[in-house]
Amino acid sequence: MTAIPYEIKLAMNCRFTRSWMIAVILLISSNLPLLQRDLHAQIPNQINGRATGGSIRIATFNASLYGKEAGQVLARLRGGKNQQAIQLAAIVQSIRPDILLVNEIDYDDAGLTVNSFGKHYLEVGQNGLSGVKYPHRYAVPSNTGQLSGLDLDGNGESRDANDAWGYGVYPGQYAMAIYSRFPIVESGIRTFQKYRWSQLPNALRPMLPGSDKSYYSDEVWEKLRLSSKNHVDVPIRVGKKVIHILASHPTPPVFDGPDDHNGCRNHDEIKFWTDYLTGRSSTHLIDDRGTAGGLSSDASFIIAGDLNSDPVLGDSRHSAINQLLEHPKVQDPQPTSPGAAESTGSKNPCATADFGKDRKMRVDYVLPSRDFLIRGSGVFWPTTQNSESRWIRATDHRLVWIEVELQP
Repeated sequence: MTAIPYEIKLAMNCRFTRSWMIAVILLISSNLPLLQRDLHAQIPNQINGRATGGSIRIATFNASLYGKEAGQVLARLRGGKNQQAIQLAAIVQSIRPDILLVNEIDYDDAGLTVNSFGKHYLEVGQNGLSGVKYPHRYAVPSNTGQLSGLDLDGNGESRDANDAWGYGVYPGQYAMAIYSRFPIVESGIRTFQKYRWSQLPNALRPMLPGSDKSYYSDEVWEKLRLSSKNHVDVPIRVGKKVIHILASHPTPPVFDGPDDHNGCRNHDEIKFWTDYLTGRSSTHLIDDRGTAGGLSSDASFIIAGDLNSDPVLGDSRHSAINQLLEHPKVQDPQPTSPGAAESTGSKNPCATADFGKDRKMRVDYVLPSRDFLIRGSGVFWPTTQNSESRWIRATDHRLVWIEVELQP
């Protein structure tokens, strides 16, 4: 298979006229593999030059950067030679988002892991691509691996991974981070890491089947946190506008039993955002600083993350994700990809994750508020015959992006 010359790739990233680009494509079409084009078809703005006039690109990406013990991921990332991270960075550099949410990257208090991925991989060109600089970063604190001191799974122990506020074999496993070209308004960040599940109105308290007994004892239920990782509202200033990135990574709705305690939690972690969009009247939502209420009614926002729930397929309780997708303040661009179309046909062209045979589902989302004009969207999932398809082996999730125009 003939590779695209580096000079041509570089030209594709520059802002040339449409007619010039058409001429270039015609000149190289005899050597450009047909299946190479399907990748560019899903990121048209990458060929024609990034859109101007206030458009920005936002992406979410579950990178699967976790280890078996604390510090392992950081050790792998040092030196810039880790093959998984190189492939992940190449994907990011192909899409070049201005704001990037990464799910499943280790959290540490100093942000060393997040900074290492940025410095040694995202900023360094991979596979003939140009690096992307994100001067503003936020490593999101996580409930994962933080022992609750309670016997959450009822096995008589209180010190295993299932007894953490969020499942994890060490603190900070499966955490989140935000990388941004634009300044993060740190004073305005709201976290709901300690928000208790029982505080949510009409919470789905898991019950043991065939009985009136709860899976969780009253003591546990009163203390159990809702977020398996965290729910965060991160304001980012883009020019004169502030955009709120509403990020989360609900627990998978599996790995439980007939009580469906993970399914219930996943449902309510997603429902949190529906309540948050209700506005200041949602006084039951109290952040970690003690401030009550949801998002201001006139705020611009992007809901992003691996929500672990397909609207139709899979084991989740679909009502929560469908309520969010149909929320009057939310737009759903329904991004697609050639790879998902190849893998699922018409079954699920919006799929964003590959969990094995017949388990290709849409679980990763970037959902803008109604005041944005959507200029483009896509999922990085090339077809199997495309050479870039080898990059996606780094994780079972796909990068999802949207490009939106900022309204005055």
